[in-house]
Amino acid sequence: MSKAVGGRLTKVEPPFAVCAKDPDGAACAELFKNLRNPFFIGESVALTQTLGWTDAWTSKPSEYAVAAETSADVAAAVKFASKHNLRLVVKGGGHSYLGGSNAPDSLLIWTKPMRAVEVHQAFTPQGCAGRVAPQPAVSVGAGAIWLDAYEAVTTKAGRYVQGGGCTTVGVAGLVQGGGFGSFSKGFGTGAAGLLEAEIVTADGVVRVANACTNPDLFWALKGGGGGTFGVVTRLTLLTHDLPPFFGAVNADITASSDAAYRALVEQLLTFYRTSLMNPHWGEQIRFSPKRRLSISMVFQGLDQAGAQATWRPFFDWVSARAADYTLSKPQVLAIPAKLFWNGALLKAVPGVVRSDNRPGGRNENFFWEGDAGQVGQVVHTYQSTWLSQQLLEPARQPALVDALIHAGDGWSVSLHCNKGLAGAPAEALARTRETAMNPAVLDAFALAITGGEEPPAYPGIKGHEPNDGGGRIAAKVVRAAWAPLSALPAKPASYLSETDYFEADWQAAFWGDHYPRLKEIKRRYDPDGLFFVHHSVGSETWSPDGFARTG
Repeated sequence: MSKAVGGRLTKVEPPFAVCAKDPDGAACAELFKNLRNPFFIGESVALTQTLGWTDAWTSKPSEYAVAAETSADVAAAVKFASKHNLRLVVKGGGHSYLGGSNAPDSLLIWTKPMRAVEVHQAFTPQGCAGRVAPQPAVSVGAGAIWLDAYEAVTTKAGRYVQGGGCTTVGVAGLVQGGGFGSFSKGFGTGAAGLLEAEIVTADGVVRVANACTNPDLFWALKGGGGGTFGVVTRLTLLTHDLPPFFGAVNADITASSDAAYRALVEQLLTFYRTSLMNPHWGEQIRFSPKRRLSISMVFQGLDQAGAQATWRPFFDWVSARAADYTLSKPQVLAIPAKLFWNGALLKAVPGVVRSDNRPGGRNENFFWEGDAGQVGQVVHTYQSTWLSQQLLEPARQPALVDALIHAGDGWSVSLHCNKGLAGAPAEALARTRETAMNPAVLDAFALAITGGEEPPAYPGIKGHEPNDGGGRIAAKVVRAAWAPLSALPAKPASYLSETDYFEADWQAAFWGDHYPRLKEIKRRYDPDGLFFVHHSVGSETWSPDGFARTG
């Protein structure tokens, strides 16, 4: 096969071998230092951005990898794996929390070299001439990360593409998982913006999928899960007019008593329903132990004065009750949207971003300070659920308040407001309705998330072993704290890219009523189950490691 892929087949070296030889040595120390840098991880064929999950999985490299540069390389690898009945893995950005981009004793198709980005003034999907009007768009190789896309589309071309918040997440994986970014409340999901994909299916055929050509496969790729229906090699995404400004609002509030904290949570949720559940606002509201509420939100389509005016009634309400609340000085900042992913500019502002600190690392590379804790992480526990906007109505709000206070007191919980589309524009909702995601996202005002993790660690490496005991304790505490919140939705509803590895009713939680249709498309394009990912469409008929068919 090496000849068929132009010599791009390589034997993968175990990344922790240097530590196994000398765990106290300088080389091992340097490796664990680099495991705090997502750019280092992303450019290693053997590593993943998450190193494991307590009692679930540990990142292990494939035996061999094809560093694919073309769709022909991918097709050759797929045909070889199918012919020889090999376990096949696909990795682009390598950000899967559930371990989908790694497996031992496997052949890896590594799409990292496929990073070309092309901006289009007017794009018509193949076979759609005369049926679909040309639209501004961007075509992105499957190995590109969102920073690549934002630099081309926003920093250089002055437009906007709806992608992920984390700059080092792979474009292809995020879109296939559904995909949210900070401004999804305004522009919809990443999957909703997909206009066309090039994909190699299990038969080794390079196909184009869009609304006019292979429309069933096209629909499945919009939220049906990565590494499931084939290997995506290129995506073309809708671009939008760039708002004049992007900005952020940050504040911390601590209540002096339980009664005051409850009143604060009630006031915040009412304020959100009346003033923030609209296309302008995204990101997080966090409820934490010791009666602390943190606001870390972003906005688009407003200037700084407009954002300040929006929040003034809420902050005035808090300030007027000085005996009940301690309020940090709220920070409200707006910058020209074209500068939002300008790494050189952002690095001049303390505490906002971190640099790619490798020798020779690109000066433009950066990742957000808020994402630093998950780089090279070992996950202990993770939970998420979509919360219907109906829970904000006065009759149902008390139960939501109770659940948030309980969860925040026992651990902490965040409302990711951009990951629920209630309040989004009609066109964003319409595009998202045509994806394979769980329809619960359309009615959700937020995705509630909680979890626990530890810094880079790896089993068997002295001085760097994961804290499995602590992880199990954390998981138990989180489950107890989370229980009332997870009981609020009438049906399980969770975002498949940010969810519990042990989700019991995962088919319904990830896709709702769409699952039977997705399973039929899986049978059509991958009847032998060549593509396997934990809790992916059709995976219930396979052993947990993906090596043996069970049904």
